[in-house]
Amino acid sequence: MKVVSINSSPLGDKGHTAMILTPFLEGMKDAGAEVIHYLTKDLKINPCCGQFTCSIKNIDCIQKDDMNEIHPHLLEAEIWVFATPLYISGMSGPMKIFIDRMLIPWGDTYVVFKDGRSHHPMRKKHENGKVILVSSCAYWELENFDLLIEHMKEFCFHAERDFLGSILRPHSPIMKFMQDAKEKLEEIKNATYNAGKQVIENGKFKSETLKKVSQPLIPMENYVRKVE
Repeated sequence: MKVVSINSSPLGDKGHTAMILTPFLEGMKDAGAEVIHYLTKDLKINPCCGQFTCSIKNIDCIQKDDMNEIHPHLLEAEIWVFATPLYISGMSGPMKIFIDRMLIPWGDTYVVFKDGRSHHPMRKKHENGKVILVSSCAYWELENFDLLIEHMKEFCFHAERDFLGSILRPHSPIMKFMQDAKEKLEEIKNATYNAGKQVIENGKFKSETLKKVSQPLIPMENYVRKVE
C-alpha cells in the first residue's frame, strides 16, 4: 500500500505536529506500507494562479514547480496523510496552497450533483483513495479542531476520497517540557504508532487508540490562565 504524507508545519520534522506524525508513519511502515513523506517548508509550491488551463485542456499545471513531481505520487497513493498545526481554527497557509494545487488539474470543468450537492467530478483519482488528518494545537480542548476536521471532510467530498479520521494532539507544546510525565508521553507515542499499524492492517483506527493520543496531559485549570 502506498502512502503520501505532507507535513505543513514551518518547523518540519522538529515541530509539535511531527511528535505525533513521526511515530504514526513508523507504524504504517512497519505494517508494510510504502510511505513518501514531504515537508512543505522544503518545497517550492506556488499558489494556484486561477487560470484553470489545466482543467480546461486536461493537461498538467502550467506552473513548473515541485508539484509536477509530487502529482504522480499522489495519484498512485491509496492514503494521503495531511499533517498541519492548527492555525486560526484551520490548516496552515502552506497546506492550503498545497491542497489548492492538487485537485483542479484532475477535475472536470462541468458541474454534477453528487450526494445532492454541486461538484466538479474527478477525471483522475484512486478508486480506493483515503485521507487521514494529523494535527496539533496549543489549545487545551479537542473541540478547537472541529472546523479543521470539517474542512478536511469537505476536501474529501470533492477529492472523491474517504475520510478515515483524525490523529489529534491538543495542548501539544507542553509535550516537550513534561519530563516528569515520561510514562504518559510514551503512552501517547505508542498509541500513535499503533494507530499507524491499525489503519494499514485493518483499514481503520480503534477508538481507544485515538483517545490515548488525545488524552489530557494536565488539568485545564493548570494550563489555561484565567483572565479577570
